[in-house]
Amino acid sequence: MLYRAILFSILLGLVAYTEAQTKPTDLTRWVNPFIGTGGHGHTFPGATMPFGMVQLSPDTRIDNWDGSSGYHYSDDIIYGFSHTHLSGTGIPDGADILFMPTVGEPQFFAKEGEKSVNGYASKFSHANEKAEPGYYAVKLDDDGILAELTATKRVGFHRYSFSTKGEKQIVLDLGWRDQTVHSDLFWDGTNRIEGSRESTSWAKKQKVYFVAEFSRPFETMVTTSDATEKPEKVDVREIRRGGNMGVSGNGGTVVSFGFPKSLVGPVLLKVAISYVSIDGARKNLEAELPHWDFDKVRADAKSAWNKELSKIEVSGGTDEQTTNFYTALYHTMIHPNVFNDVDGKYLGHDRKIHQLPGYSVQKPARKQGRNGQVGSYALPNGRASASDHYTVFSLWDTFRATHPLYTIIDQKRTVDYINSFIRIYEQGGRLPVWELWGEETDTMIGYHSVSVIADAMAKGIKGFDYEKAYAAAKHSAELDHHGLAAYKKRGYVSGEDDNESVSKTLEYAYNDWCLMKMGSLLFNLRSLNKAGSGPNDAEYLKALSEDIDKYRRRSGNFENLFDHETKFFRPKRNGGFIKPFAPQEVTFHFTEGNSWQYSFFVPHDVSRLMQLMGGEKQFVEKLDELFTTDAKLSGREQPDITGLMGQYAHGNEPSHHIAYLYNYAGAPSKTQERVRRIMDEFYKPTPDGLIGNEDCGQMSAWYVLSAAGFYPVAPGQETYDLGSPIFKQVTFDLENGKKFIVRAPQVSPSNFYIKSAKLNGKPLDATYITHFDIARGSVLEIEMSDQPHDKAFSIYSPSSVYRDQAAVPVIDGERVFASRTSITLKADGSNSRIHYTLDGSEPSASSPVYNGPIEIDRTTAVKAFVVRANTRSLVAEAVFAKRPNDWTVKLESEFNSQYPGSSYDAIIDGLRGNHNFAAGEWQGFWGKTFEAVIDLQRETEIREVGGSFLQSARSWIWMPDRLVFEVSNDGTNFTSIADWKPGFPQTEMNGTPKEFLKAVTPVKARYVRVRAHNFGKIPSWHPGAGGDPWIFIDEVFIK
Repeated sequence: MLYRAILFSILLGLVAYTEAQTKPTDLTRWVNPFIGTGGHGHTFPGATMPFGMVQLSPDTRIDNWDGSSGYHYSDDIIYGFSHTHLSGTGIPDGADILFMPTVGEPQFFAKEGEKSVNGYASKFSHANEKAEPGYYAVKLDDDGILAELTATKRVGFHRYSFSTKGEKQIVLDLGWRDQTVHSDLFWDGTNRIEGSRESTSWAKKQKVYFVAEFSRPFETMVTTSDATEKPEKVDVREIRRGGNMGVSGNGGTVVSFGFPKSLVGPVLLKVAISYVSIDGARKNLEAELPHWDFDKVRADAKSAWNKELSKIEVSGGTDEQTTNFYTALYHTMIHPNVFNDVDGKYLGHDRKIHQLPGYSVQKPARKQGRNGQVGSYALPNGRASASDHYTVFSLWDTFRATHPLYTIIDQKRTVDYINSFIRIYEQGGRLPVWELWGEETDTMIGYHSVSVIADAMAKGIKGFDYEKAYAAAKHSAELDHHGLAAYKKRGYVSGEDDNESVSKTLEYAYNDWCLMKMGSLLFNLRSLNKAGSGPNDAEYLKALSEDIDKYRRRSGNFENLFDHETKFFRPKRNGGFIKPFAPQEVTFHFTEGNSWQYSFFVPHDVSRLMQLMGGEKQFVEKLDELFTTDAKLSGREQPDITGLMGQYAHGNEPSHHIAYLYNYAGAPSKTQERVRRIMDEFYKPTPDGLIGNEDCGQMSAWYVLSAAGFYPVAPGQETYDLGSPIFKQVTFDLENGKKFIVRAPQVSPSNFYIKSAKLNGKPLDATYITHFDIARGSVLEIEMSDQPHDKAFSIYSPSSVYRDQAAVPVIDGERVFASRTSITLKADGSNSRIHYTLDGSEPSASSPVYNGPIEIDRTTAVKAFVVRANTRSLVAEAVFAKRPNDWTVKLESEFNSQYPGSSYDAIIDGLRGNHNFAAGEWQGFWGKTFEAVIDLQRETEIREVGGSFLQSARSWIWMPDRLVFEVSNDGTNFTSIADWKPGFPQTEMNGTPKEFLKAVTPVKARYVRVRAHNFGKIPSWHPGAGGDPWIFIDEVFIK
């Protein structure tokens, strides 16, 4: 009883440190790892080192969107503690190598439900839970166990203190959460077990190797190669006498290790992981954790976090602001993650094992001897200066502020990241987009690794091969996937080319500007013979010059989707803008957003965007409307769009730069006002204190930089726009030994406007500072006020690109017509002229000049370009099709508003869809049977019937389970002529169109009724198990 009393008194304080263990400047005390674990933040509270391979954290959820990190603050059951987690993503993955302590009979299931009985899960309470950087502790209520976690970079360290009588168990579940493809477990009679787990989820081929070592010998061992199979007891004594054993399975191996009932004191467990091999995990364990001093590892982790957090020191803010700040800074340092072992080996994107330079190749680590002593292992030579290889690059998110933050406080890792990019390109064939654990997921859009590289080059960061990086970046820009082929040909992605067409066009244009910047810098350096080791080669410079010109023109492609009437970026299809249009509607033409949010994404050329919107005054008015409109979101459900101010959505990344755009139009006070309000309202020191997904540091990086008083609107450019600092002083301790200091002594809740500013004692007239101002160790002094002072600045942020290419014309008309229709061509500017052809041939300067609507009475292919002020656009094209019949249709099932097809009668218009369900030709019906009646207008002999459908199980779309065709001559009484099951593999995940035809006994009829029966509930193996599927159809055939 004395032990139990001591244990739970410790639990009440959860192992508080003594004063002697706390450094005088302990910044970790301002970090609250529970921030973001509630709401939609998707963070985790467990133990990890800065950018470490291991994220050892509790799992409270098996699946669903808000369980993406494995933990949600609203839960009260813990299933166990696993070693890999993602911070703030919108897709779950990881949760590898789960351990869980229990008391009693061995358990092999993580029981769900209100009562965690008959399973190894346990109830818990937040009152008995603690988290700090590098440490997590919780009391498991079911069995009274205190579980404590800490970590080194590649090793998770557990300490389990049992207080309940009964046989103590520690369960290992290799089948936890993700679908396990294969698992192995090996034991040679020591206190160490080894194995691996291969799983498929977001990362399709993830394999994690592990070596786990207990501080005490276990007495019993019960295994199952699959939790559904009968467990088998292992003869522990026999194996400890010199045997060995192994368990393998295509499911998840589950093992329960039993310790004596009389056990007193804690059981410690060290778990090293590797993505290379079991031998790599051994080396990681022996190099990083050769001892059993849990408190030392915890103290070392705290010290490591303090070292990272001290790169920025703030003072003069409230406790709430300081907690928000350092927790945000902490969250920016969880990903990316070291992917190589201590010996420099890592898994490449070619699925081969590679060796990093700067590490000495060592002989394999020796296994633990039977006497319990760890084998010797020498650390690699030169480790202090060697580079690491990294994984988990959420670049669509982090190019915006997270990576720019690293260019200020962590240039060493910035170089490592870019060298990782280059290796990924060399081994995998292209630069990363959304890279996860050694493979490309292609989850998001753009090629934003180019932005990260361009930003580092613009800021003069050395340590990677500029020319290799540029060649890799060019490769990404010249691929033909994800709408890029169409983008290069016509200057924009159209709705029929690919989904998210508007977002892709705008982001590709920005990426191309980054390439132009990279090429320009290389040209200048090579002209001075400072880049690479090659000669001042005229041919190379000529090629660079051509590249610069090409990407400069392509950086203006955003204009091709700008609608001069509505002043919004809009999706196009068949050469014209899609109608109807509502800027607040969320559609598949945008990436996690709508036209309101994306109509301000031209960070590289804000000056031209202002011109398109009518000038500075109109631009400010448009920004004001964005932040104040009463319009509500409509269209498809998009849980990422949160944190709304009007239609500004801070909970998702496309909006993050927008508040700073007032600076470009002479209204910096409005930037200051909006930025301060966002910081005050959308960041709280509570579990639900993040307004949206943390997204691997981006949500937090926005706060870190904004709280310091500046933000990078256009990464790839060396400038940062001024905002509204919230601290009286912020000090950046730079790697070059200098300090950049921001002082704002008058700052307060009401004093958020900048009255004046000085840089190194001289008046600052600009609304921005440069990276070189920071790097040279400047002092930025800001006088704050409670009144706006727009006239304090006379120089506004630079953002303009010269180009000599006009925007493409808009081709408008009825896409499918009955007998005749009229086509109109439009171009921006009264001094423009349009040349066109109507036979599908390429137009030229000698082609007819458009001077009014064009009447057509047959299927016509239109091509046209604009000439304006000696500049010429790319060619726009469209096809207007004459109906193949005079049939009409009545839809008995209502299609989803997101998928109306080309028109109401799309299923009989002759237009065919492709593999892309969002391209525009498909009609989509959710959770219902499709039914329609077609009027052939006259009695017709029918010999064959059928339909064209699409399957994309990845997108919850399946082929119909059954097709029924019925005929009638009066439209009331129908007779069946065909009824069959089409048959198609349920597991076809990618977009696959398929025609299903059925010959019938010839019959004459006027009306045909078709029913395509819904697939039924989504099968259990699918992420949407139990939900309703979609049916997509583009044509009904009646012959």
